[in-house]
Amino acid sequence: MRFATRFRFLAVLATALLSVPANAAQFRPNTSPTAGDLLFENYFEKETGRIESESLADIRSVEDWKKQRPTYHRQLLEMLGLDPLPEKTDLKASITGKADHADFTVENLHFQSRPGLYVTGNLYLPKNSTNPAPAVLYVCGHGKVKKDGVSYGNKTHYQHHGAWFARNGYVCLIIDTIQLGEIEGIHHGTYREGMWWWNSRGYTPAGVEAWNCVRALDYLQSRPEVDGDRLGVTGRSGGGAYSWWIAAIDERIKVAAPVAGITDLRNHVVDGVVEGHCDCMFHVNTHRWDFAQIAALVAPRPLLLCNTDDDRIFPLDGVNRVYEKVRRIYDLHGARKNLGLVIIPGPHSDTQPLRVPVFSWFNHHLKADEKPITIAAEKVFDPAQLKVFAELPKDEITSRVHDTFTKTADEQTDTDPAALADALHEKVFRGWPETPEPLDVRVIARAESEGLECVAVEFTTQSPLRLRAYVARPLNARPKALHLEVIREDQWPGQLAIARAGFASAFEEEFQAAGIDPGDPVPAKLQQTFRRWAGYIRDRQSAYVTLAVRGVGNTALKDDDRHRIQTRRRFQLLGQTLAGMRVYDVVRSVSALRTRNELKNLPLHLWAGGEMANIALLAALNLDGVEELHLSDLALDDRLTPDFLNLSRVTTWPNVLHAVRSRSVVSVADAKKTTRP
Repeated sequence: MRFATRFRFLAVLATALLSVPANAAQFRPNTSPTAGDLLFENYFEKETGRIESESLADIRSVEDWKKQRPTYHRQLLEMLGLDPLPEKTDLKASITGKADHADFTVENLHFQSRPGLYVTGNLYLPKNSTNPAPAVLYVCGHGKVKKDGVSYGNKTHYQHHGAWFARNGYVCLIIDTIQLGEIEGIHHGTYREGMWWWNSRGYTPAGVEAWNCVRALDYLQSRPEVDGDRLGVTGRSGGGAYSWWIAAIDERIKVAAPVAGITDLRNHVVDGVVEGHCDCMFHVNTHRWDFAQIAALVAPRPLLLCNTDDDRIFPLDGVNRVYEKVRRIYDLHGARKNLGLVIIPGPHSDTQPLRVPVFSWFNHHLKADEKPITIAAEKVFDPAQLKVFAELPKDEITSRVHDTFTKTADEQTDTDPAALADALHEKVFRGWPETPEPLDVRVIARAESEGLECVAVEFTTQSPLRLRAYVARPLNARPKALHLEVIREDQWPGQLAIARAGFASAFEEEFQAAGIDPGDPVPAKLQQTFRRWAGYIRDRQSAYVTLAVRGVGNTALKDDDRHRIQTRRRFQLLGQTLAGMRVYDVVRSVSALRTRNELKNLPLHLWAGGEMANIALLAALNLDGVEELHLSDLALDDRLTPDFLNLSRVTTWPNVLHAVRSRSVVSVADAKKTTRP
């Protein structure tokens, strides 16, 4: 039989086996917490603990810090999508209007941090002050100001901060963020827009906000009213987070006071705080940092952490843990007086008691002014007075900057598979365990039917996750080849349906989890399908394995879109993706299967379709002895594939396919490829 014909025939059998409609097995969706949910919770706890214990653990002296800091700085730039740094092009700054107050003037302005990447802002200039004055960059949180479909920018929501600084002798620049600015971009790519390819491109809107802050400092230093050596940054909520980015990566910031903008990895991943935050709050955690490592990069410059004691999205326990870790780094520098912590009673809100310590901090460190704060921060302008654009520029890329912000890899045709695998391990699969755990392979069930034996094999991929592979082979004969099918979740009902037709006793736990009674009558058509499939295996004298990777089969999550989205987002915070760890599962499954005498040294064939096709392709790059791959609906564009952290910064899918084809026979049916923007 010719290869192409054999491939089509096997594909038909695989479809018949694994894609039976759910009602054939009386399959019920999981709408309440599952055993898989509990396993994932335990997994996140363990992975978080590992990162916590390693973060800053090697820093025992100020010399250690000075040695490691350049590496940390470069890694943070990389994780923000800023390595290499973009070119500092002409800002093309323009003042479009002014608003006047008795104590200060406001200039409505815009500049381009990159060509077409417009940043709108308000520059508060004090009257009757001695120039040059210290300057504060105020970065906005998520304060939406929109009327009749027109966005005035979150800078208008936070105007009272600029007013206070200007009335007290500071120049203050308040800049819009890309999501809630006058030109409306996106912060919620993975949160609600299904843009998982952001992870593949190593893109986060945090990187855009950080770069806009860098260029905002450039603009401030260009102004004659500003003392460029006395620059500070503050902001609350999202603006608190952006304060961290700019203070950590740009030492022109001499004083920082982030408000309600940081907590630790445990709060986000284990306690679920990630669910209250959009993507702009997070770097792409390639190097598996806890958040204190970002804060530590400000040391030994003056840094004030401010929060309330009942903030649901920046919980007090996590804020305290960040502070304690950062304080150790300040202590090594002998600079504890430069680190402060302020906790005010209340929820997540912008209150006067929370502002006063921030204002005092800047007065002390930028002006050597110890006088008490007597002026309240008040809004004095209508939002329309602070609007920059009468009409939005046609050449703007701000609303779609996610398409082009990070530098992606070029397509090549001479990719060496070993070199590519090494590059992927460095940037894409860095979250894989450095030392694999014992597999602890166990046969948990066995059944016979139609001259076949089926064994359910369980193994540890990463504790506490134990996965199952179901091996069907002819009785009383050594198989000639090992065929491994990586099934999608939507194929699982078909797996259970066919199991009822022939191997019910090997799937008792699976039936119970799915609410299926194995004693229900099996449709005649399904019995016929099973007999044809069994005959095919007997004729070919091969072993056929169905693998359920994490999140499929017995480890499936409950059938709730929001829950699944937020589970996937947790992986990114751990320097992983769900798809990337499924590649690891496939690699581990092969090792587990090879421990069985009848399966050792057999030629290996991988089968997969849809999202699992991309997973199987990457697994083949990390496996020896893959003779053939049979893939259907393989996606060759990162907008269509599952998300693999940074993959598009390292290589392209055509490159991966070319590399695997250089050492394995690969058959692809219905490849999907789109034009990349």
